[in-house]
Amino acid sequence: MGEERYGEFVLVRRHGHVAELVLDRPKAMNAVSTEMARSLAAACTALGMDRDARVVVLTSSSERAFCVGADLKERNSFSDADLVRQRPVARGAYTGVLELPVPTIAAVHGFALGGGFELALACDLIVADETAVVGLPEVSVGVIPGGGGTQLLPRRVGAARAAELIFTARRLEAPEAAALGLVDQLAGAGRDREEALALATRIAKNSPVGLRSAKRALRLGQGLDLRAGLEVEDAAWRATAFSGDRAEGVAAFNEKRAPEWPGE
Repeated sequence: MGEERYGEFVLVRRHGHVAELVLDRPKAMNAVSTEMARSLAAACTALGMDRDARVVVLTSSSERAFCVGADLKERNSFSDADLVRQRPVARGAYTGVLELPVPTIAAVHGFALGGGFELALACDLIVADETAVVGLPEVSVGVIPGGGGTQLLPRRVGAARAAELIFTARRLEAPEAAALGLVDQLAGAGRDREEALALATRIAKNSPVGLRSAKRALRLGQGLDLRAGLEVEDAAWRATAFSGDRAEGVAAFNEKRAPEWPGE
């Protein structure tokens, strides 16, 4: 299992074809500082170009939290000009996770609030343990969700439910979060990382070309009418159908063996 560090607060661990992207600022419960945001964006850029990574799992080294959002202690020292300068850096972290071309899974325990929950929402799937507490409380401190929350949450739970959660700034414990669809899979206490990595391992057995193309079709098709969405799907199908992975997949099926994906 190899490791690579990006700055002081972000770590990438390798588990075969699964890359674990670790938020590693436990003393601050992974509050996203400018430095941490820059490092997270850099790690995502590297993973996006890594053809060996088939799935990314976003985890936390803090026992108490997945991520508590923006570093408000740092923000408290900012002038308006400082805040303007930091905005592209902060956005780079959230869009970095959102735009990863492979399937992504967030492993959530403890607090996942504000920008922390937005990092989870940027992933395709969220596995949360029974200690998880999630929410977008930004309006309670005079701002709005700015890491994608106003766009990603309604895509999960619908416009009215998202409005209620954002306007009230309330926090949800794991059972309610699962019931409302804010998280996808519940795990026992302390098992979110283990179960997310197990899910990622199952996904990573499939065609890398197929996985990337399926994710692209899912993402690009959101919000389109059915006819336009089917055109997006057809383009993704064509990008996959004439690949080495498709040829290997058909051959392996007929030869009753496990495929050895060329990944192209």
